[in-house]
Amino acid sequence: MAQVPGYGTGQAVYIVDGSRTPFLKARGRPGPFSAADLALAAAHPLLARQNFPLQAIDEVILGCVMPGPDEANIARIVSLRLGLGERVPAWTVQRNCASGMQALDCAAQSIAQGRAELVLAGGVEAMSHAPVLLAPAMVDWLADWYAARDLGTRLKTLSRLRPAHLKPVIALLRGLIDPVVGLSMGQTAENLAQRFNITREQMDAYAVDSHQRLAHAQHEGLLGGLEVLYDRDGNYYFADDGLRRDSSVDQLAKLKPVFDKPFGLVTAGNSAQVTDGAACLILAGAAAVEKHKLPVLGKLLDCTWAGLDPAQMGLGPVYAMAPLLTRHGLRSADIDYWEINEAFAAQVLACLAAWDDANFCRDELHLAAPLGDIDRAHLNGDGGGVSLGHPVGASGARIVLHLLHVLKRSNAKRGVASLCIGGGQGGAMLVEAP
Repeated sequence: MAQVPGYGTGQAVYIVDGSRTPFLKARGRPGPFSAADLALAAAHPLLARQNFPLQAIDEVILGCVMPGPDEANIARIVSLRLGLGERVPAWTVQRNCASGMQALDCAAQSIAQGRAELVLAGGVEAMSHAPVLLAPAMVDWLADWYAARDLGTRLKTLSRLRPAHLKPVIALLRGLIDPVVGLSMGQTAENLAQRFNITREQMDAYAVDSHQRLAHAQHEGLLGGLEVLYDRDGNYYFADDGLRRDSSVDQLAKLKPVFDKPFGLVTAGNSAQVTDGAACLILAGAAAVEKHKLPVLGKLLDCTWAGLDPAQMGLGPVYAMAPLLTRHGLRSADIDYWEINEAFAAQVLACLAAWDDANFCRDELHLAAPLGDIDRAHLNGDGGGVSLGHPVGASGARIVLHLLHVLKRSNAKRGVASLCIGGGQGGAMLVEAP
């Protein structure tokens, strides 16, 4: 039997529906919602509007990079809090920035292989709740302190305590540094800016455009599946709050480089925002769609993962999208809309440059020629990570959900969602409108 591209010869995989929370910008202290709270807020209204019983859900899969100390296997916690019952298995996946997309891929494989009919999948991250840790020297000192059995030993141990022991370790900052190549994610974006001759003005112009696109989408009500968040103090959040409507190239030009001081080009203004948020989708097989008479938002055709030099991490989408399209005999012109997660403006611009570079496509992607231009008007049409934020566990699910809404409202057929992944990977997902 000939190999079928995508999820093999199993049943088709459909996206029935999806919801996400507003993405809330981190503002110097833990935000009002834990990761589990955010996932629950996205999933509860999503399930409430379905016409199948909760017991029909076969599995829950969530992506999350940094669950809190009370959120081990956060998918299971969310599943139980949703009332799905103790017999529904739930598990958590972690592939850095693409954890939410990984959850969708795992769910699709379960359905295609006949192991499940209905799966709740997505991603969540409360980046503002990333822990503040003790330095190793302080941990060692505490071990000695608790091991001391008499006053003399304790006094001797106390005499060894130094102010330097109290210096905190910011887990979020450490997590954004690749331990193999020793570069922060922002420094890898600087590498791409140098490699493809991307200027500061181009980065800032891209960032402004991202904000303008998100502002337009909010004004026109184009962000489907967005659920209102309510905190314990009675406050409510109905929109992505990192939007800067008055952003301009002149304003962004005043910001100083963050990752390569003082000569770098990447700033806080042309980088993705540190954000809290969640996105959840319901995936179903053809049998479940027919059995429960479910509407279909789209069809999940295929997913590809790729590896590359961690120091060039931001090019991950190019390495993943090329084999994805090639496997299905497609070119750029066959894709109606694209979502490439905006980790950095420089990173997206580098992907576009590499995609159109004949030498790069030949030497790195093993293509005879580029697959054709990506129309900027059909890429990230409603903004992206620079304007609405990048909660790392959730973004992969968000861009797939949003892409399906774009296809639906545009009466278009086919789309690709893709991300770069810390550690030197890329992920890409091919979807189709019904």
